[in-house]
Amino acid sequence: MRILEERIRRDGIVREGNVLKVDSFINHQMDIELFGEMAKEWKRLFAGKPINKILTIEASGIGIAAITAREFGVPVVFAKKAKSINLDDDNYTTKIQSFTHGKIYEVIVSKKFLSPEDHVLIIDDFLANGCALMGLLELVDRAGATVEGIGVAIEKGYQRGGDLIREKGIQLESLAIIEAMNAVDGSIVFRSM
Repeated sequence: MRILEERIRRDGIVREGNVLKVDSFINHQMDIELFGEMAKEWKRLFAGKPINKILTIEASGIGIAAITAREFGVPVVFAKKAKSINLDDDNYTTKIQSFTHGKIYEVIVSKKFLSPEDHVLIIDDFLANGCALMGLLELVDRAGATVEGIGVAIEKGYQRGGDLIREKGIQLESLAIIEAMNAVDGSIVFRSM
């Protein structure tokens, strides 16, 4: 998706430690117009799939997932990283390791929001090692629901996550796939699609 690649080139910041900072338009300040274009592209890429739920994980995926859910006309459910007092006790849980935070989280989805009748599109902002997406796939599997596909804004194509998902036979649509980044000169190389 050219518009996303151009925005990453213009406003993304490559940092040491394999970090791409996109906080000015994706995961701190959100460009809703850009999210709308991304949602339209996922709607096109997953056309004909019987999607009735969008699933993501807090926090950075929520904005993109909400705009995408509006495009599909379905609700969005997000896996919570902490149990709160207002969360029911009947939940699906799994553990996910965060690349960005270097922590392991127990993520939670209430059983009343994910069931065997659901046909789920998983949406997230980044795909690197695939830990978050594998955890979301596990939650969907525990619910007996069907994964219709996964939409990712930015995939680090040089890391293993995309391959792990594709090896499962799941339709994965990443809108920008980065093949290489250089923190010294700030360069980013995208995969030709």
